[in-house]
Amino acid sequence: MGRLYRKLLHEGDYAAEVDVELIDSEDGWAPYLSLADAEKLDDVRVSLRRGDIKSASRLGRVYRLMPVSA
Repeated sequence: MGRLYRKLLHEGDYAAEVDVELIDSEDGWAPYLSLADAEKLDDVRVSLRRGDIKSASRLGRVYRLMPVSA
């Protein structure tokens, strides 16, 4: 079994929180993502790059980043 993890992606003016499962095992590559979760992260990243917020929002929570003036 794995453990839930919230991955934060940043592309341009947007950030997305995507829930994935980290898989623990006894081999040297642990923890790792399933192929489906890795593809989900790629899909969100591509959607954010295109500015397709609607598609990215189906897979995670999307935020618009704004600079804070000092």
